[in-house]
Amino acid sequence: MAKVLVVEDDADIRTLLDLRLRAAGHRVVGAGSAAAALEVLAERGAPDVLVSDVSLPGTTGLELVRRLRADERYARLPVVFLSGRVQPADIEAGRALGATYLTKPVVLSALCTAIEQSLATADAGASW
Repeated sequence: MAKVLVVEDDADIRTLLDLRLRAAGHRVVGAGSAAAALEVLAERGAPDVLVSDVSLPGTTGLELVRRLRADERYARLPVVFLSGRVQPADIEAGRALGATYLTKPVVLSALCTAIEQSLATADAGASW
């Protein structure tokens, strides 16, 4: 299956996502902040998909993805946002970055579906 980088500052949610995604056959690495995610990327290279909270300490998930989109190595990285922010402007900000936007509490089967769809779109060569 896919290599998934999960960026979530809530350790309990990160653990839950890790367990569920591993049960679905994915290889998962977790990070508690955007800075930690950048360290993982520097050490391990690009995952197949990034799953990120929008509200993170320091740099937001949106800013993390903007930064990644500016880097040719990550410009087409599939992204799924998870967020408690449900206002249309928040959702549009995530989608404007070419990401799937799911609201919390997330249905884990919906997350798995979003990951699969993101990977299928990336495999098809769709542009962001």
